[in-house]
Amino acid sequence: MDPVAVAALLLAFAFAFTNGFQDAAAIAATFIASRSATPRQGIVLVAGMNVIGAVLGGSAVAFTLSGLVDVVEPAQTLVVLLVALASASAWNLATWSRGVPSSSTHALVGGLIGAAIAGTGIDSVNWGVAALFGPSPALEGVVKVVALLAASVAIGLVGGYVVQRGLAVLLRNAHRRTARRRIVAANWAAALGMAFFNGANDAQKQLGIVALVLLAAGRTATLEVPLWARATTALLIGLGTLGGGWRVMNTLGHRIFRIAPVHSLASQASSGLTIAASTIAGAPVSSSHIITSSVIGVGAAENPRRLNWTAADEVVVAMLTTMPSTALLAAIVVIILTSLTGM
Repeated sequence: MDPVAVAALLLAFAFAFTNGFQDAAAIAATFIASRSATPRQGIVLVAGMNVIGAVLGGSAVAFTLSGLVDVVEPAQTLVVLLVALASASAWNLATWSRGVPSSSTHALVGGLIGAAIAGTGIDSVNWGVAALFGPSPALEGVVKVVALLAASVAIGLVGGYVVQRGLAVLLRNAHRRTARRRIVAANWAAALGMAFFNGANDAQKQLGIVALVLLAAGRTATLEVPLWARATTALLIGLGTLGGGWRVMNTLGHRIFRIAPVHSLASQASSGLTIAASTIAGAPVSSSHIITSSVIGVGAAENPRRLNWTAADEVVVAMLTTMPSTALLAAIVVIILTSLTGM
């Protein structure tokens, strides 16, 4: 296989690992911080369900992501994918080192756009504008990804607020000890479901890239995701969750808002439904941003004064800057490679 294709595959799997301690770690944050589970229980449960979701989660999201760029030459396609993965992985590592929940999806989409524009021109990106304003308006390409990313964050915020308000009304006359026991049990069920759909959605981002690499390298005739790639990606996301997610968990579980079991349930319920719906619709979304926005919504519903707005602002800044930052980084790398190698 072409050395560039091999490097792109290896980077796709490395990106899956960084995805584990970014997006997947966010899944366990409120579950553990609320003391509904011990750290070991929470991490093992989430890592395990992420693996199962990645293996069984289908390919709708993968095909959406793989349709973002249309580069004719296989060699150019491989370079675009390699640089996009490198830029997204670098961003994941940089934000993780600061304990800031960041979007692996935003990072990868930005890297793909920047590398494609710098490498083969603006027309190589499927923007989706023509489809949006065509005779039969439809969401596709970059427009679809950006619109659904933004919508999912807004739904997470509003959903967290509404569910927390609803739970407060339902539990206002409940016996404290009995209610807590039932809420903790519900948290376990919610965590199982959310971790499964997170694995199904997150893994497909890497799988879409893997499918493109194999197609460009001539290893497959159509866009398809082989079982070995799905299993490898699932395992690496699980290992990333086990090995490196504690900084992100601390930010979501303690720094933004002090989480109790009822807050965890509200956040997990709204986030889990949003991620599940997005996965079924084939929309690559950011689990970490959905969960972060739901935590902010829950905190605002409980007591806005208890929210750490400084920490929340830092996360919002990361949301807004991830895609343009990785796009710029990828474009710079492609320009440098082009000048050095004459590609």
